[in-house]
Amino acid sequence: MSTRKPVVLLTGFAPFGGETSNPSWEAVQRLAGKSVLGHRIVARCLPTAFGSSLQALRQAIRDTEPALVLCVGQAGGRAQLSLERIAINIDDARIPDNDGARPIDEPVVAGGPAAYFSDLPIKAMLAALREAGIPAEVSQTAGTYVCNHVFYGLMHALRRSPGVRGGFVHIPYSPAQAALHAGAPSLPVETVAEGLRIALRVALSTRDDRRLAAGAEH
Repeated sequence: MSTRKPVVLLTGFAPFGGETSNPSWEAVQRLAGKSVLGHRIVARCLPTAFGSSLQALRQAIRDTEPALVLCVGQAGGRAQLSLERIAINIDDARIPDNDGARPIDEPVVAGGPAAYFSDLPIKAMLAALREAGIPAEVSQTAGTYVCNHVFYGLMHALRRSPGVRGGFVHIPYSPAQAALHAGAPSLPVETVAEGLRIALRVALSTRDDRRLAAGAEH
């Protein structure tokens, strides 16, 4: 009988847009090799590029055979951990990716559904984060850049892996980054890492999400 621990795949991104660091990868790295509810966390850094990001993600899923996948990305300007509700089937890049690609109004997956919802218990995760004193929100848009591309591609890929759940979290700038962007909010990487640990614990232990108001007026 195999004694191999089940795996949680946690991904971050390489720096992009002129930044020299990406707190998504810094936070994810802090959890690499740790355990949560009997699951071993495996961390992978995805390239911030439309084509190669999904190639790397699919390879990581094949390599690790995870029970759950949580992808994490930087969203400079946001002040809280943003639990993403929905990924849409569109790439519309305001800036080029790290490979110089800038798709405009192109589908992530040709012929794919218009959108996928996260199948993680985002309301229960939200409640746990707030109870721990970590600022968090449910986000209604993951944008149209590489983060949404990866979120959509993840959910599309998991259709072939019954029982494996997935989702996406956006995080703010780190304080070091925010110091270079006047007025931008930030969260310490240590706080983000703790928030991700809490989010994973809730995701692994909760099947039926809580019913909490966390919508938006705009």
